Amino acid sequence: MASYPTARLCLWMLALSLSGMAQKSAPEDCTTCHDQGAKVAKSAHAVVACAECHVKHETYPHPAGIAKPVCASCHVSETGDYALSVHGQAAKKGNAAAPDCAMCHGAAHETIATKTGDFHKNVPDTCGMCHGEIAAQYNASVHGKAVARGVFDAPVCTDCHGEHSILSPKNQSSTVSARRVPETCGRCHNDVRLAKRFGLPPDRITSYESSFHGLAMKSGSQTVANCASCHGIHNILPSNDAKSKTNIRNLSATCGRCHPGAGTRFAIGKMHWVEGASEPRPVQLVRSAYLLLIPLTIGFMILHHGGDWVRKLLRLRLRARQMVAPPMIPFVGEMRMMRFERVQHALLAISFIVLAWSGFALKYPDQWWARPLVFGEGAYPLRGLIHRTAAVIMVAAGVIHILSLVLNKRLREHWLELLPVRNDVYEMLGVFFYNLGLKKTKPVVSPHSYVEKVEYWAVVWGTFIMGLTGLLLWANNYTLRLIPREWLDVATSIHFYEAVLASLAILIWHFYTVIFDPDVYPMDAAWLTGRSVRKRAGHHHSAQGAHPEESAGGAAKSSD
Repeated sequence: MASYPTARLCLWMLALSLSGMAQKSAPEDCTTCHDQGAKVAKSAHAVVACAECHVKHETYPHPAGIAKPVCASCHVSETGDYALSVHGQAAKKGNAAAPDCAMCHGAAHETIATKTGDFHKNVPDTCGMCHGEIAAQYNASVHGKAVARGVFDAPVCTDCHGEHSILSPKNQSSTVSARRVPETCGRCHNDVRLAKRFGLPPDRITSYESSFHGLAMKSGSQTVANCASCHGIHNILPSNDAKSKTNIRNLSATCGRCHPGAGTRFAIGKMHWVEGASEPRPVQLVRSAYLLLIPLTIGFMILHHGGDWVRKLLRLRLRARQMVAPPMIPFVGEMRMMRFERVQHALLAISFIVLAWSGFALKYPDQWWARPLVFGEGAYPLRGLIHRTAAVIMVAAGVIHILSLVLNKRLREHWLELLPVRNDVYEMLGVFFYNLGLKKTKPVVSPHSYVEKVEYWAVVWGTFIMGLTGLLLWANNYTLRLIPREWLDVATSIHFYEAVLASLAILIWHFYTVIFDPDVYPMDAAWLTGRSVRKRAGHHHSAQGAHPEESAGGAAKSSD
């Protein structure tokens, strides 16, 4: 007979065994009365024990009045998102037809796993229970047909609208709000893996973001066209489908929603293209020309003025000899700009600075200097208003200048000094080689030299080109009726690169001449007073030698 301690040990082990068996048989005990057990075994909740949802289950008979389990007990984040969604808000307002967890996921004991192909495929039908017309459009679209074929990566309703946090498109936080549509579409169309797998063009989002529409969207515009504006929302079809919004026969109507009267010629040319990769041939030629012209032009300016600055540094500072200071004589510079010319110059300078600032703010809206202009772009297009106002002022200044030359003889005689002559080329090359140290003697320079003439005619050319291309872009609703859209792409490219060239030329060529040149530093105030502080040979630098304000002004030959 076993000893007493041995018997106790055996009884203890038997108790543990029976306890374990009881725990394992608990679900079986539930199924003896409740047939939901078989359903749960096939649902997403198969791994969840009954006791985790049903409290006080161990008491039998079960106490009356026990609250039914709620999804929020486990799915806190999901129920929180649902409460803020359009569905949750509708349910809160008493709409009994508003979908709840069970309508989309099934009853608690029959919940369908969401990561399966069947659930993904059935999402449009589930949403279609309430949104029947939209579901029909979706099922006929490229996305719907792909889902019907069993393509798991094809987007369904929840991929665009969200799963539980479905918000109104008017809500800025919604994934289908106007500003976030490119981001939402980009989840698939900007995915290199998906593009390669399904043969999709990989540059659609990139090309959109670099277009006017994309740049305006990035700067905060709420009304500019996005992906859905052109391709549709639920009824997205391939462009070769006669019903597609992007079919060549339908583009006039599609684009006409924003550009009234857009003609059929608008469809000529590529819609999506990336600079330097798939751009239209005319745009490529323009870009290549400017990428050659800008470095050559700016490089010449840097060498020309850089050499001049180095020579004057050596002469005035490093090689200067001790000299007796000459007696102080009142200095009155020669008249270089009349009062009316200074007014024109002020209009031109202000409008150019504002145009450059507001124009580049569209291209680079994320930069700190652009933020004051694009800060309120979502509510009011302040940047565009400022840019166009400055453009009108610049064109008006140009028209006023032309009229003044026609109507005022003295201004016309002054202007004649700026007409190019053959000797200007020899002077420019001679001074250029002299500044680089390739020539020992500096050539004699005319009173109104090539320096002023280059500046003047560059302004004339730039104003004309920028005004013409800017007008085509501004009046796009009219021009799209007459010319191919590709021409506007060319105009956009010219407008941008001409602005880059003009801005660099002002900073390097003009600012050196009137500010940083050691002969006039800290500034030649001719644009304020009309009289230049630059000393030129042959001019009497005294009060007695001053020219009257109304004179056309003439300069003697300039010196180094």
